[in-house]
Amino acid sequence: MSIDTQTAARVAKLARIKVTEEELPELAGSFNDILGFIEALNEVNVDGVEPMVSVSPMRLKRRTDAVTDGNMQDKILANAPDAREGFFAVPKVVE
Repeated sequence: MSIDTQTAARVAKLARIKVTEEELPELAGSFNDILGFIEALNEVNVDGVEPMVSVSPMRLKRRTDAVTDGNMQDKILANAPDAREGFFAVPKVVE
């Protein structure tokens, strides 16, 4: 696939990037370089290779997915300008 200057201008417009007519050939060349790199990556055989999330092999820490109240009600309500009976108190806005 090859990107011409018209396509580069359209991509620049969609990305809301201001590009002058003189810069379009260089932008199209950059797009073509990127596409060439992607095509080279498509030729790599990755059968049997597991996806990884990091370059260093480490397991992610996991915790049980349990719903809790956080046990921090007093700390949270300490920041409120007005708290009553364990809740934030706000002015009445509906009559």
